[in-house]
Amino acid sequence: MDMKLINIGFGNIVAAHRIIAIIGPESAPIKRIIQEGKERGVVIDATYGRRTRAVLIVDSGHIILSAIQPETIANRLYQAGAEEQEDTVQGEDEE
Repeated sequence: MDMKLINIGFGNIVAAHRIIAIIGPESAPIKRIIQEGKERGVVIDATYGRRTRAVLIVDSGHIILSAIQPETIANRLYQAGAEEQEDTVQGEDEE
């Protein structure tokens, strides 16, 4: 299994298979999740001081803040999945 990595902005990369959710930070429940995560020490701020536009929840319980729009990250995830499927189909054709 190849590990797919997703760029979440400013050279920061996350393992695609570890992402559970990509959420916008605007709602009160998400703001509360971020605050509680900061208190527990599980927030990773990858915004480089810019405005948080996406919150990634990963399977380890960490919360990653990104300055990239959730749609952009989702498109990158989708493209990584499409490339993986294409590689699988090409491998089957070669047999």
